[in-house]
Amino acid sequence: MANKRALVTGASRGIGKAIALALAENGYDVAVSGRTVNPGEKHDNGPGLASTVAMPGSLAETVAEIEQRGARGLAVAMDLTDRGAVGAAGQMLLDAWGGLDLLVNNGRHIGPGLSESFLDVPTPAYDNFWEAHTIAPIILTRLFLPGMLERGEGQLITVTSSAGFTVPPGPPGVAGWGLGYAVGKASGHMLAGAIHAEFSQHGIRTFNLQPGEVQTERKVAIAASGGSSRIGVCPPSAIGAVAAWLVSTPEGQALSGQNVEAQDVCRERQLHPAWD
Repeated sequence: MANKRALVTGASRGIGKAIALALAENGYDVAVSGRTVNPGEKHDNGPGLASTVAMPGSLAETVAEIEQRGARGLAVAMDLTDRGAVGAAGQMLLDAWGGLDLLVNNGRHIGPGLSESFLDVPTPAYDNFWEAHTIAPIILTRLFLPGMLERGEGQLITVTSSAGFTVPPGPPGVAGWGLGYAVGKASGHMLAGAIHAEFSQHGIRTFNLQPGEVQTERKVAIAASGGSSRIGVCPPSAIGAVAAWLVSTPEGQALSGQNVEAQDVCRERQLHPAWD
């Protein structure tokens, strides 16, 4: 039986990479997108980390680990703030693979508004959060949903955040997050529910996956540089395990249309024995 096909955005490292690897272990060929295509590339790392720092992780490395698991991998360079680039990259994947069985909207924007003070963020900076968290997922969903509907099945995961629907516990960069990040997550949070309401009767399953605080490479790097970061103790692989469970088990499928608290589900279902 041929593997199913998935795209995970923002999968150079962190939660996106962990989801991609978990899917590869559960019968999926996985395309991964992001800005860092090859090791050592440098990009704007956002507040708390100098842009001269090359973050660990790349699409090339994620693809290599996917292939080590016996699945097909494909690196897709994609800047989620560029509508034209998102559409072109998505069309390239559609032409190459003929469609998707699963779309995971995990990628996010790193830039002013992520964790800076409100008055320090220029108004145009919010456009990038809107593009990356809302418009890019809509573009990709519009590309791949028609094929899912033709086949009578397909799945969508949005990696959401409580930042999109709760009051910060403190000031940005100290105990809370920036308004740009909150606005982006809040708007992106609505896609899965809207698709569920309209297309669940046609075999489409959708989930908002709330990971909580996770020990990603970026957070570890910020803490190591002396910056403030809520690192958390949950490894990204635990979130990957929950994502794979959602899309591959009857119990997971029953949660379509819901907001899934990943760490709670992971513990309750004992999906990641190495972390409790």
